[in-house]
Amino acid sequence: MARIALVHKRTWFVRLAEWGSRRKFGKVLDPGQAALHNRRVLVSMMLLEGSAARWNKLDPTLKALAVMVSSAQIGCSWCIDFGYWEFHHQGVDPKKLRDVPGWRDSDTYTDLERAVMEYTEAMTATPPTVTDEQVERLRQDLTDEQLVELTAWVALENYRSRTYAALGLTSQGFKETCELRPA
Repeated sequence: MARIALVHKRTWFVRLAEWGSRRKFGKVLDPGQAALHNRRVLVSMMLLEGSAARWNKLDPTLKALAVMVSSAQIGCSWCIDFGYWEFHHQGVDPKKLRDVPGWRDSDTYTDLERAVMEYTEAMTATPPTVTDEQVERLRQDLTDEQLVELTAWVALENYRSRTYAALGLTSQGFKETCELRPA
């Protein structure tokens, strides 16, 4: 259960934020509800997310794996749930998304994808444990521009996952809407 109220007095700003969330995602997102307690934080989060949505140098699957590994390592069930939904709708292979928690034992991933996931884990550790060897491995396949973007995605997901986990936000059932249901 969330550690902060997700219900607000029905002001024009709350109604506008909820309308925008429903329009874009089909429901009101709990992180937005939590952030509504501080309008400046919410606006900053929205600006950051809007800017990050335009980053486009990194392969979408590599981005998805970095985001999912980071949220899994931190233990943010909201982020894992929403990430699965988001990347599923972007066309990322669902098996790759499902196998993230046990990625080391899965034969689903390429060498580059494994290098990205290893780098993500090292970057997400506290303190970070990134090595020169990990970066050099990534530089075999990624440009400097892509490496910087990968690093920024991992940092952004650390921010999200740590914030949402600390506030006690949990899955909103996004992943279930992606799964095929037997007739």
